[in-house]
Amino acid sequence: MTNEHTKVRIKFSKYGSMIFIGHLDIMRYFQKAMRRADIDIAYTTGFNPHQIMSFAAPLGVGLYSNGEYLDIEMNEPMNSKLMITRLNSVMVEGIDILSVKKLPKTAGNAMASVAAAAYTVAFREGYEPDFDYKEKLSDFASKDRIMVTKKTKKSEKEMDLKPFIYELSIVNDKIHMLVDASSSGNIKPSLVMEAFYKENGEVPSEFAFIITREDTYTNIGTDEKSEFVPLDAVGSEM
Repeated sequence: MTNEHTKVRIKFSKYGSMIFIGHLDIMRYFQKAMRRADIDIAYTTGFNPHQIMSFAAPLGVGLYSNGEYLDIEMNEPMNSKLMITRLNSVMVEGIDILSVKKLPKTAGNAMASVAAAAYTVAFREGYEPDFDYKEKLSDFASKDRIMVTKKTKKSEKEMDLKPFIYELSIVNDKIHMLVDASSSGNIKPSLVMEAFYKENGEVPSEFAFIITREDTYTNIGTDEKSEFVPLDAVGSEM
């Protein structure tokens, strides 16, 4: 990276058939979109140059989102509104560019900046739980410990979810949660829901939930006084 490059953070939504497109294909899609929209994106140097681009926390296949982010570096800055217009003109249905912000030089990249993510969980028709989830959620949220088995590609481990769940409530008949999305935590909303069902003697169908990531957050301030803000709150309009 050279000092002349401008760091830019792009926020986008993902919906419709695009929720079934995986992270690697989304990355390739945006690389092509930058060229089609004539965005003056910077490239790495060397034998095999590639666009300087990094995404925040990858979204699971099948999830909707109103708050996905990627960072790029530009050779020359561009007016934010013009850039939004250019990018949206080449987007397929299912991805909308929501904001473009210039980042301060001291800002960390999108992935390293992620601290938390907010989700809403709705139920597909016919897949609602047998128990009263609105009544039971507050009891579940107030438990001292929420033990689960977290599975990764390499291992399984018992863990307490409680410290990683920052908010859990009912909003407009949907379950709202704010959970740790950092590299050290990275709690999936489906894991919270599985624990909630288990607490009430049920196992959810894999088709039961309609999950939307509402936004992705970074942590600003000090350990004594910190707060979560959306990733695009860090930058400013160009």
